[in-house]
Amino acid sequence: MNYAGFDLNLIVAFDALMAERHVTRAAQRIGLTQPALSAALNRLRHITGDELFIRAPKGLMPTPRAMDLAPAFRTILATVDGALSLQTEFEPALSQQVFSLALAEHPTQVLLVPLEKALRAVAPGVDLRIRALRNRQETIRMLDEGQADLAIGVSPGSEARILSRHLWTEEFVGIARKGTDVSRFAQSTRDYAEGRHVLFSPEAEDRGLVDAALAKEGLKRRLGVTVGYTYAVPSLVAQSDMLATVLSGIVRESGFSGQLTVFKPPFELPSISYQLLWHRRTDAHPAHCWFRDVIGTLCGNF
Repeated sequence: MNYAGFDLNLIVAFDALMAERHVTRAAQRIGLTQPALSAALNRLRHITGDELFIRAPKGLMPTPRAMDLAPAFRTILATVDGALSLQTEFEPALSQQVFSLALAEHPTQVLLVPLEKALRAVAPGVDLRIRALRNRQETIRMLDEGQADLAIGVSPGSEARILSRHLWTEEFVGIARKGTDVSRFAQSTRDYAEGRHVLFSPEAEDRGLVDAALAKEGLKRRLGVTVGYTYAVPSLVAQSDMLATVLSGIVRESGFSGQLTVFKPPFELPSISYQLLWHRRTDAHPAHCWFRDVIGTLCGNF
């Protein structure tokens, strides 16, 4: 391998390309011009003897060689970042930092507007990149690969490298179209199961927490509609005779609360704790510490 002309900035450029999969966005992420980043990529290709990134319909796709290099390069950057960030002060009012935040549909609806307002008030130069988040394993991958600086969702489990902070808790409620007599659904598990239901399932599965609770009593509900979009559920219920079991915050944020009857299901369901998640490598970084505190303070007001 030819190491002539190799420097740390090439690793920074590579890491940005891995995160963004797009030359222009990667250049913006690290404060370079597009030609400068393209030149850095060409130098990396020459040094490694590999294309590293191939153009595809949805952006740049890393080659197997690039995927092999990514963890080692992330370790190098984390080591350098950890050594330097301890002596770095972060000044929000002067910063032009770009933070990548991975959010599912519901946390986006709850948090994005107040977060943007808070940033404009104290850090007008700070920008956000919101990444769509579909499931727990995707959370781990995006944080591992640096595609997201932070994520908000349910805990991904006991991964030691993924750190977390509790933000808010929501309870499950039953919903029906406004004017529906829900007394029997609230009192009888059998009557509840016999209703026609809407299920939110981002993984397109035909089973959720409600189905597990019903199965304990030997019951099974009819799923009239299964959807992969959170806020489609209250919309459907408000305009049909179907039932659904959703988080209370989804009802509040949906814009359909005035068209729904909300009730407590006739069985116990666990509450959902939304967590702020980040990778251990960014734990001590002053900018990231500040950003986590901004989000934590906002969510403390919910």
